[in-house]
Amino acid sequence: MYEEWGLIPLAERKANGYRVFTDYHIEQLRLARIAFQIEVLQNGLRKKVVEIIKLSANKDFDKAVRFAEEYRNQLQREKRNAEESIGIAKQILSGKSVEQTLFLKRKEVSDYLDISMDTLRNWERNGLLQVKRKQNGYRAYTSDDIERLKMIRTLRLANYSLEAILRMLNALEHNPQIDMKQVLNTPQEDADIISVCDRLIVSLNDAEENAEKMITILLEMKEKFS
Repeated sequence: MYEEWGLIPLAERKANGYRVFTDYHIEQLRLARIAFQIEVLQNGLRKKVVEIIKLSANKDFDKAVRFAEEYRNQLQREKRNAEESIGIAKQILSGKSVEQTLFLKRKEVSDYLDISMDTLRNWERNGLLQVKRKQNGYRAYTSDDIERLKMIRTLRLANYSLEAILRMLNALEHNPQIDMKQVLNTPQEDADIISVCDRLIVSLNDAEENAEKMITILLEMKEKFS
């Protein structure tokens, strides 16, 4: 499959039909294994990793190194965003950003926060927010709802999963003084974690370390196989 996907060069065959894998194939496979070790999917990071491996498979090492450096830099930005989102959420919780009393409909909230209505429905279905209804049956979003949505939006922009955010919100209801960073990045042992975002900062740190290894390997491959 790696040959079909262009992640390693096609192996030549002997007269008897057996494939012959060279040192170049071995190094390319080592590079791919390190690159795919961490499943960081957000904001095109996974696609960029695949492109790096394909460039190396075609011996375009200069471009592969440049892409790997961009990948590492993007990981660093993602990590800063994740850290910053926690500070923003704390500010919202402190009440410093509380605005005048609001009673908005879903469409008005969508426009106000620049969040799609489908996204709002999804967050509500996943238990992140419970909106009360007026006597006429329409949802009425209060100031508290708006602040909660701002916090959710901030964390989602930093690529925390819905499960991680819900875990934090539930913990906040029991103890407003919790360490949000710890809760966000420490999934419960019995939780069905399907997204690397549940330990976003940890995963980004690991991915950054692997990116540095990839750059080193690419430079070695350039010297050896160019």
